Amino acid sequence: MPSVPRQDDYDSFDPSRAIVIDNGAYSCRVGWAGEFEPRMRFRNVLHRPRLKASGNVINIVGDYDPALSRFLDFTRSSYRSAFDTNVVYQFETMECVFDYVFNRLGVDSNTIEHPVLLTECPCNPLYSRSKMAELLFETYGVPSLGLGIDGVFSYLHNKRLGRCGADGLVVCSGFTTTHSIPIYHGEPILEACCRVNVGGYHVTDYLRRLLCLEYPYHVASLSWDKVESLKFEHGYIAEDYSMELKLFQEGDKLAEEKLRYWQLPWVPPPVEEKPSEEELARKAAIKEKQSQRLRDMAAAKRSYKIADLEAEIQGLEQLLDDLDNVEEADVDSILTGSGYSSRREIEAALSKSSISLKKAKGEFVKIEKEPEKELDPEKYPLLDVPNEMLTPEQLKEKKKQLFLKSTAEGRIRARLKRQEEESLREQEHNLEEDKRLANPEQYLEDLRARQAELAAKIDQRKKQKLAAGSTGSVGRSERLSAAQKERMKLLTTAAFDRGKEDTFGQRDEDWQLYKKIGKDDDDDEADEDEMELSRLNARLQVI
Repeated sequence: MPSVPRQDDYDSFDPSRAIVIDNGAYSCRVGWAGEFEPRMRFRNVLHRPRLKASGNVINIVGDYDPALSRFLDFTRSSYRSAFDTNVVYQFETMECVFDYVFNRLGVDSNTIEHPVLLTECPCNPLYSRSKMAELLFETYGVPSLGLGIDGVFSYLHNKRLGRCGADGLVVCSGFTTTHSIPIYHGEPILEACCRVNVGGYHVTDYLRRLLCLEYPYHVASLSWDKVESLKFEHGYIAEDYSMELKLFQEGDKLAEEKLRYWQLPWVPPPVEEKPSEEELARKAAIKEKQSQRLRDMAAAKRSYKIADLEAEIQGLEQLLDDLDNVEEADVDSILTGSGYSSRREIEAALSKSSISLKKAKGEFVKIEKEPEKELDPEKYPLLDVPNEMLTPEQLKEKKKQLFLKSTAEGRIRARLKRQEEESLREQEHNLEEDKRLANPEQYLEDLRARQAELAAKIDQRKKQKLAAGSTGSVGRSERLSAAQKERMKLLTTAAFDRGKEDTFGQRDEDWQLYKKIGKDDDDDEADEDEMELSRLNARLQVI
């Protein structure tokens, strides 16, 4: 709709001349009584953008004008309507619309001296009608107010022109609703009025859905406003719907004339030229050069590390030779200068540096198990003595020594296991680093493929758990895995093997069965997959 100019003939009208306002949910039409056409027509919505210069909020009534976006910020405001379906409920917005109406009519004073004829929906709630009258009388001081239904006004006008009789049916289709009003002897029977919540908005929305289904690649371009303009510009009302359908089904020439083709703005993508053989060779040479540079950097870094470790080992060996060749009184001064507290600490540092040197050179490091070296038999003298030869106090001490020895052996085994795992991890890391340096592109591709495979596997496992755990879908037996079913079978068999009475769990050996079957292989596999996925994600982020 075009912008509404301000009228300059307001003072020329007699005060008894009424101002007619057709207050629709979609559009508002305003004019003077007795004129054939309305003076103004605009979209019955309110925008509240901000001025870019000052940030102040202003009111704009009517359609959105793209030219105003140079001065106003519309991004944080959307249009507001005073209507809920076809009933006015936002009277603050309605007041802004009336301000715009009277301003465009040329009113300069704060009081309206002309009567106002205002349209409303059929069976308008009394509350909405009273608030509308209060707004016009108290805010604008109108001398009188008349309310009516636009469909009934249209029927009476056509009756006066002789186009219809005294009895009939008015079907008034609006923006969100459609009303059917029976007319009897020239008077509307509002008690028999019917309303259907279907209007022009739903027609536009349905057309938009059809276009989006037909052209799914242009959903973003098929906005509601564009589809509405298509409906207004190219749509028409069929007088005989069945005949229109038959016309398009048969492909008549008249149907071809009624077809309309609408082209969306489209920019063809740039055509990419295939690189020449020289360009491919140049890129391959650049990649090989970069890969060789990475390999050289890694080799240099490894050689520096090996040199540092060799120097450190040589220094520690020289320190041990110095300790062997000096007097006992001078040992403390040498240890104080070196930063070590004892000869054993120096030997431990030497062993650790030797292992690091072998790892840096890519050699296999074998962990030697020496539990006997750390377990002194003199610390546990009562373990080899029979219980019959011990007093009660000695028996208690023997149990304590047995516990201490078991704990020490467990610590030694755990330490050796950690060292083995660290050695294996170091070797795997070195192999992986060699693969990365040999072919970085293939290495990265393999990592991503493994990551996608693990992610899909974990997602599939989660979906299976969610599907199995949904209420009413399957029973408990169907939600259990094969390993879990086997464990349940073992427990049930153990519980009823002792006769009719279930006494399972009363003896200590019964609980050994729980320890034996308490490990869930599926859960362990899921944890390992998640840990591996986390490692791959971290590796990809580093790369």
